[in-house]
Amino acid sequence: MKNVSRRTTKDIFGVDKALVGMIHLLPLPGSPVGCDSLQEVIDRASMEAEMLRAAGFDSLLIENTHDRPYLRRHVGPEVVAAMTAVTRIIRADHDVPLGIQVLAGDNRSALSVALACNAQYIRAEGFVFASIADEGLFEEADAGPLLRYRRHIDAEHVAILADIQKKHSSHAITADCDTWDHAHGADYCLADGLVITGKSTGTSIRTAELESARSAVELPLCVGSGVTAESAPELFRLADALIVGSALKRQGDWRNEMEPGLLEAFEHVRP
Repeated sequence: MKNVSRRTTKDIFGVDKALVGMIHLLPLPGSPVGCDSLQEVIDRASMEAEMLRAAGFDSLLIENTHDRPYLRRHVGPEVVAAMTAVTRIIRADHDVPLGIQVLAGDNRSALSVALACNAQYIRAEGFVFASIADEGLFEEADAGPLLRYRRHIDAEHVAILADIQKKHSSHAITADCDTWDHAHGADYCLADGLVITGKSTGTSIRTAELESARSAVELPLCVGSGVTAESAPELFRLADALIVGSALKRQGDWRNEMEPGLLEAFEHVRP
């Protein structure tokens, strides 16, 4: 039997304690709010990538954030094509670990984009346990099918960071399972790392939940919402990577543009 080799934080992000900058893509083709121009999407993403790298962020995570309301598990080929086009340009400009997330929970598409663009990881929703999100019922955990698909397309070098108790979701179905159980379940199902969030975009996590996950697994542990320059040093005490998005935007709103001063505040937050 082949031994399962686990990735370290440095394997995924290039450093032991990583700052990950979110790139919230403008609406892509087919989005309900409309896509004025794919070139505009590319230009904004490229600008934000430059800003994040100049501020010392170790990794960039690219997400189709403005495509709300999202499709459950399956986006159209126009989204995959557009995200590939954007990510290829960022990859050409930056030799840095890249991550992909395709909302909502289209982890196969994320893997496909990652493979085509030489990205290092994806962020996966619905990896273990069922939940109810804005998009509806995620009734089937994705770990089994997704890991087999990753092998099928020869993308096993792409790490899978699994969200547990995902934001914008109800977890009443698994109310008898706490954060320790969710973390342990994702570890058992061969996630390469975990992402823990607050209840919604930009909201802070509860320290007790981070501590519970840390006690359950030795996997790389990422905080996926509510990170600020003030909270980062304490979060780094337990977490291996901090994913920062809203705190870099004007008025702390993910829909707004990045502000240089807000990025500069993160330059000295690592332990």
